[in-house]
Amino acid sequence: MDVGAIGLGCMGMTFAYDKAEQDDASSIDVIHRALDLGVTLLDTADAYGPYTNEELVGRALRNRRDEAVVATKCGVVTSPDFNHGRNASSAYIRESCEGSLRRLGIETIDLYQLHRVDPRTPIEESWSTFAGLVDEGKVRAIGLSEVTLDELQRCHAIHPVTSVQSELSLWTREWASDVLPWCRANGVGFLAFSPLGRGFLTGAMTGRQFADDDFRSTLPRFSPGAMTTNEALVDSVRAMADRLGATPAQLALAWVLAQGPNVVPIPGTKRVSRLIENAAAADLVLSAEDLHTLDALPAPAGSRY
Repeated sequence: MDVGAIGLGCMGMTFAYDKAEQDDASSIDVIHRALDLGVTLLDTADAYGPYTNEELVGRALRNRRDEAVVATKCGVVTSPDFNHGRNASSAYIRESCEGSLRRLGIETIDLYQLHRVDPRTPIEESWSTFAGLVDEGKVRAIGLSEVTLDELQRCHAIHPVTSVQSELSLWTREWASDVLPWCRANGVGFLAFSPLGRGFLTGAMTGRQFADDDFRSTLPRFSPGAMTTNEALVDSVRAMADRLGATPAQLALAWVLAQGPNVVPIPGTKRVSRLIENAAAADLVLSAEDLHTLDALPAPAGSRY
C-alpha cells in the first residue's frame, strides 16, 4: 500500500482537542488541500466523536474518494467525556465495519485497524474476524494499534499485518526497541500518531492552559509542572530547527521519518497553514549528527496517560 510520506490524522477535527476551534467546513478544506499536496493517508476511527469524525471524512471524500487511502479503526468504545472501553469481539467488529462503511460513504475500507486489544477477547479471535473482512472484500488491508511484539507476531501468523499504529515522537519512543525494528524487518508499515507530542513539540504551547473538554487536560505530561519541565526539551528542538532553517514541527516530523522508510507520521491539524508546514517536513534531511543529538534528548516529565 503506497501512501504519501506524511499522512493526516483527522481525530482533532471533531474530537478531543480545541473543541471551540472545530469547524467542519475548515476541516474539509484541510482534507482537500492535503490530497492536493499528496498527503493521501487519512486516519480516522469510529470512536472519534464518537462517529462524527468518520462522517466528516466521508463528506470530504464525496467527489475525491479515489485520491485517498482511508484508514479507520474499531475496538474502542468511547464517549464525549473520554470514558473509554474496549470491545473487539467478532460480532462487534463486524457491526463496526458496516457502520464505518456507511458513515464514510465508501464501498471498501483501505486500511481497517484494531484500535486496541480487548482483554476479554483473544486477539487471535479478533484478528481472524479482521481477516474475514478482507476475504469478503469489505476491507483491503488490516492493521493493529498499540500492540506488543508478541501480539503482533501472533496476528501476523494468522494473516499478514499491513501496519502498526502507535504513538511515536521525540518524547515517546517506547516502540523503538522492539515493535518498530520488527516492522522494519518484515515490511510492515508503522503509522506514528501524535508525532508532534499532541502539539507540544511545535513550541506553541508555552503557558497554555487546557479547557476541561480538551483531552490533554487529563494527561500527566500536560500538567502545569510537567509542561514547565518539558519546555527544556522543546528549547533544544527549537534551537536545532532554527539552525536548519526549519520549524520545530518540521524537525520533529523529520526525526520520525528518519526512523525508517516504512514509517509514516500522521500529524493532525485543523489549519491549512499547519498542514502545509507539516507536509514540507518530508523534504528536511537530517544528518547523522543531527539524529544523534535528537536521540540523546531526555525523556519528558510525566507518563503518556
